[in-house]
Amino acid sequence: MSTGNTARLARIGTRGRHLIVPMDHGITLGAVKGLKDIESTIDAITRGGADAVLTQKGVAGRVHENKNGAGYICHLNGSTAIGPDENDKRTTGTVEDAIRAGADAVSFHINVGSTYEREQIEELAAVTSEADRYGMPVLAMTYARGPDIDSDAEDYNQAVGHAVRLGEELGADVVKTGYTGDAESFQHVVESTSLPVVIAGGAKGTDKETLQMVRGAMDAGAAGVSMGRSIFQHDDPEAITQGVASVVHDDETAEEAAREAGLAVEA
Repeated sequence: MSTGNTARLARIGTRGRHLIVPMDHGITLGAVKGLKDIESTIDAITRGGADAVLTQKGVAGRVHENKNGAGYICHLNGSTAIGPDENDKRTTGTVEDAIRAGADAVSFHINVGSTYEREQIEELAAVTSEADRYGMPVLAMTYARGPDIDSDAEDYNQAVGHAVRLGEELGADVVKTGYTGDAESFQHVVESTSLPVVIAGGAKGTDKETLQMVRGAMDAGAAGVSMGRSIFQHDDPEAITQGVASVVHDDETAEEAAREAGLAVEA
């Protein structure tokens, strides 16, 4: 790992833990709640304790003046929810584009087990090779998704573990994947790679569900979260970010974190 890579990794985390808020959903879902006035949302979540914000390159200029010293990650592929297949992620930028956009890291999404797996493996491998030349960290979003993958199956964590290991094998620095539902099953995922593992937030849930999920992931050995809609679509993005940060960075329980952030979490 180069000096530049190490220095940039430190900008998107705190003491090896990460609270990343992806806000690249504009390409997938359009200008949904939290993304129209993305400047205010970014200001709120970084004041709340987010380590880094993630977007597509085209909105980088709306990020920097509002991120309160947090890191910036540029995402390099995408698809739309109204297209024929959302799993068919296509390249939207290069590492050089990300450098010009002021990024501290790049990210790339791959659906392991999908019909597009072959092409996405090749594309992620190319991104990590290019990134290595510049000392640029790569966050690989490695999801287990495909016609033969059942997220409700008892062995789903095996597929997720395979997905994160693939990210390491291809040269990523941090891997993001879906949570398997509980700390016991997710421990296998964390143990499948030597890289830091962060969990996705998925669809927006209640504050209690969000904080309990984060606590379970951390108990399993995760290095943090890369959580989008549950944070940027929250009625109080700063408060929910503060709550998640307390779990990730201060090892607090879900209940303690909610109380300190002023979140009303039902018993």
